[in-house]
Amino acid sequence: MTSVAGPAAYPGRVMATEPRHEPPTPTLRQLSTRTREMFQGLGTALTTPTTPGAPLLGDASSRWVRLLPYGIALAFVASLLPTTVNLLATDYGVNGALAGAIGTAQTAPLLLAVNRPLQAWWVIFTADVLGAVVLLGADGDQARLWPWPPTVVVGYCALMIALGLRESRRALFGVWLATGVAGYALDVVRPAGSTSVHTLLVVLSGVLPLLTSAVRARGDAQRRLVEQETISEAERSRRTLLEERARIARELHDVVAHHMSVITVQADSAPYRIPGLPDAAREEFGSIATSARESLAEMRRLLAVLRSDGTEGERAPQPGLDRLQQLVEATVRAGVPAELRLAADLGDVPQAVDLSAYRIVQEALANVVRHAPGASTRVSVRADGGWLTVLVVNGPSAEAGSQVERGASGTGHGLVGMRERVRLTGGSLDTGPLPDGGFRVAARLPLTADPMPAVPLPAAPAAPPPTTEESE
Repeated sequence: MTSVAGPAAYPGRVMATEPRHEPPTPTLRQLSTRTREMFQGLGTALTTPTTPGAPLLGDASSRWVRLLPYGIALAFVASLLPTTVNLLATDYGVNGALAGAIGTAQTAPLLLAVNRPLQAWWVIFTADVLGAVVLLGADGDQARLWPWPPTVVVGYCALMIALGLRESRRALFGVWLATGVAGYALDVVRPAGSTSVHTLLVVLSGVLPLLTSAVRARGDAQRRLVEQETISEAERSRRTLLEERARIARELHDVVAHHMSVITVQADSAPYRIPGLPDAAREEFGSIATSARESLAEMRRLLAVLRSDGTEGERAPQPGLDRLQQLVEATVRAGVPAELRLAADLGDVPQAVDLSAYRIVQEALANVVRHAPGASTRVSVRADGGWLTVLVVNGPSAEAGSQVERGASGTGHGLVGMRERVRLTGGSLDTGPLPDGGFRVAARLPLTADPMPAVPLPAAPAAPPPTTEESE
């Protein structure tokens, strides 16, 4: 007699008695998570206005443009409110008081849409749905459109424009989805003999916000572009100023280094030049020489920082007023008729002033070559009352026409350098266009520590007569 072995007879073997439930695949889990996050995001977008309280077109510069949304909203309410009440009471047979309440709830919140369009949508959407439910029990024999009367469609379209100008794309999608769901749900209980218009409202509630949001996005992009251009222009001006200051500092290194070298030589040679110098004085002169050498070393380190990467130090002497004639001749070779009047009695010009005057004339002539080719130019340099006066005047250009005036408002890099050099020496600078279309650059640089009060230059100086004082 044989026996059938049960599960206990084979302890190492597992018998499958029930079907297994496989866990959901990662794709299904991700899809459900994304769907849940999407609907959560829609709920947040529909309950959180983008900029609550800010009126439409509130950032416009014109006061009339800022008041335009209020006027449009008032016009819609003034026209739609009586029309809606009359339509509900006459065509749909709604009780007069109820028709007034529904009409007010469907149109009056359009005034709120100017500042808070999302809150206005909640009120109007709820009133539209409740109004459609009321129309189910109405016995009007002229009602043909369902579930939205014509006035509801017009007011809803105006509300969609306000939403598109303010709310996010997610909020607009939620509004469109709620409108479609409500319309198709009410279409299920559509009264016999009526014409459905919910498809029309679904299309309009999707197209109008999309168009207005695109217009808003374009305006925002243009506004950000203008802001970025403003920031870039400010940064460009700041960078130009810093570059000019670094350039001036590099050029003045030779001037300051020369004075420091003279101090060092004088301090070192004082014990040999002055007989019978006391020991205390010898130590003092030695300390002065040591401090001067340390200052020179620090200046060389500073110059290494100011010098651009990959550039070598300039070995040529710094230019001065003695090279103005060469500068004017180079300008004439470039096609600009220029003449120089350089006074012979300039006296002892400090090196920093000498260099600054040369650079000011150089920048002014370069601007003439760039912006007013062919314009006659006069350069005058004279000393009076402890001041060095540098004057560069050019007339209208026969080739460039109005480009002379444009040179006054060009990039401004040359004028920035002139202002910094004048400020460095404690002088003053006067630039501007002339009535005849030319341009003038007038700079006053102090020759002494305490010069006499400067006399203002004439606005449009006459052409200087030719003299024999022009220097090489």
